[in-house]
Amino acid sequence: MTRIHIQTATPYEVTVGDGVSEQAPEFIRTELRRARKAAIVTDSIVDGLHAAPLFNELAAAGFDVSKFVFPAGERSKNLATYGELVDFLAAHRLDRTDVVVAVGGGVTGDLAGFAAATYKRGMAFVQIPTSLLAMVDSSVGGKTGVDLGAGKNLVGAFHQPCAVFCDMRFLATLPDDWRMDGMGEVLKYAVLGDANLFAKLEKEPLAPIGECEIAGCIGMKRDVVEKDEREGNVRKLLNLGHTFAHAIEMLSGYSISHGRAVATGIAMIARASAKLGLLPEGDCARIESLVSSMGYAAHTDFTAAELAEAVLGDK
Repeated sequence: MTRIHIQTATPYEVTVGDGVSEQAPEFIRTELRRARKAAIVTDSIVDGLHAAPLFNELAAAGFDVSKFVFPAGERSKNLATYGELVDFLAAHRLDRTDVVVAVGGGVTGDLAGFAAATYKRGMAFVQIPTSLLAMVDSSVGGKTGVDLGAGKNLVGAFHQPCAVFCDMRFLATLPDDWRMDGMGEVLKYAVLGDANLFAKLEKEPLAPIGECEIAGCIGMKRDVVEKDEREGNVRKLLNLGHTFAHAIEMLSGYSISHGRAVATGIAMIARASAKLGLLPEGDCARIESLVSSMGYAAHTDFTAAELAEAVLGDK
């Protein structure tokens, strides 16, 4: 088990390891002592896999537990679902001293976190990511929000969780497509500053990612977020490949997943950087080669004009 301390305006710990989600009820009971109610937020797929045990454990710990389940997928990360969620919190009479528990991937965490940031002007929330992408990236750092028709994550707030529990057992339930989605963000961290991880991926592009690699990605994000919590400067590095990626996702009607789009975006920005003389040609070639060997598209079929129009609406 690995614990990573995040020293932001609201400090918290990320715990990575087998079975660590079982620590969440005790953490909430002892650290959020004023909480009497807990609202679990999950999607229609994760609900049947992981939400029920947590519901029962929280109830056994003495909490009044409710559960909000929404249709799985990026298309649900919108203002309509957000409105339904905050109405749900109000209908169950949660107070700002209570807690929202996000159980799921990046969409769930972003949606639940935004509701927690804004309902009654802010309440506690705990992240229990169930996807690789959420573990290595979106569950950490406090970015929350929903999409608009004009683009991804255009409405949101910075709101740090009280704790994050990355239970490695959950990764065994991921379909291959979801694992590929997460590996796009792992690739990002390898390019940004982990030469050993990059070399490992070059040697074994489809090698399984374990606790050590996940904790390493989180540690890299921690180091950046602690310097720039609200993305005024260096935190923009964590958006590597994301400007093109968000455009690709939106233009595809979100049929291309976030992690796959990020991998393509990384290849695209590498070529652009090499053309501008900002990246050696050899490094660009290595990045493109790794993107392809990991099974991602290094190019997109969308035109430059389509991408430019979509990029204008990006955050």
